[in-house]
Amino acid sequence: MKKISRGFTLIELLVVIGILAILLAITLIAINPGRQFGQANNTKRRNDVLQILNAVHQYVAENQGQLPPEVAALTADSVTAFNDTNFPLLCGLLSPNYIPALPTDPSLNTANITVCAGTWGETGYSISRDAANRVTVSATTTDNSAVITITR
Repeated sequence: MKKISRGFTLIELLVVIGILAILLAITLIAINPGRQFGQANNTKRRNDVLQILNAVHQYVAENQGQLPPEVAALTADSVTAFNDTNFPLLCGLLSPNYIPALPTDPSLNTANITVCAGTWGETGYSISRDAANRVTVSATTTDNSAVITITR
């Protein structure tokens, strides 16, 4: 009489586990969580740069076309870090009328907003103006070698 065995052999189980491991590796490569997080951070940076630029231009619109004094005082085409050392009054001019609070770069370990009270620290963004008084706001740090700069 022949004995009928039920179940899988060790080889069959190892083949199935190997196939599942290959499928998992392919899925992780396709999703690439590090790249996804980098893209999310860059999207936040683009939004932050646009918010800062919009606030500056709202100030300009309500002040007969005049740039905020600290931005107007910048040497043309000199990129300057947007922080309380370089712009001690600008945060107070923009917030809360034109922007609720200054955003900060997601790579900085902050609450991602800067309330303009006293010293407000580093934002992770820079600001400049050219000879025609067009203002440029840039993210100084990006992920995946992105360039985030908006000029108006």
